[in-house]
Amino acid sequence: MSIAAKLDPISWHILEILQADARLSFAEVGRRVGLSTPAVAERVRKLEDAGVILGYHALVDPEKLGISMQVIIRLVIHGGESTVRKLLSEVKTMREVMQCYRVTGSDSFILKADVISIQHLDRLIERLFRFGETSTTTVLSTPVMRRNYMVDDMQELVRENELDRSA
Repeated sequence: MSIAAKLDPISWHILEILQADARLSFAEVGRRVGLSTPAVAERVRKLEDAGVILGYHALVDPEKLGISMQVIIRLVIHGGESTVRKLLSEVKTMREVMQCYRVTGSDSFILKADVISIQHLDRLIERLFRFGETSTTTVLSTPVMRRNYMVDDMQELVRENELDRSA
């Protein structure tokens, strides 16, 4: 059973509030969910200890920092696990790679990268060529920047999954 299935409505409400604004004080969260400040602090600590809450982050506008392009790079590895290990070691040092996903299908990895120019992108792709074949897509816009996990959505997903299993 997943941790999500064990969360009560108040814990879900706390998660929804913190996802919307993690800077709120425990006192304010407590006012919104009907708990004392220490009770909210204890629930949040338990959510952190359980690995449900992984951290708190500032959402930054890359364009304001001079990042003019965001790209998605698909990479097909033509080697074995040793090539994968070398790639992962290298990718972790590439400051422009913001996210790296190991995926199924025809691609081996999908990387999200922020670059400041076409020349910068060219240098990044050149660094990746030695690991395999790349295909790059430029991000034009991000209609869904980030989606919060909401209790109603999660419960619906669980119900749909249970229906799929029984069919």
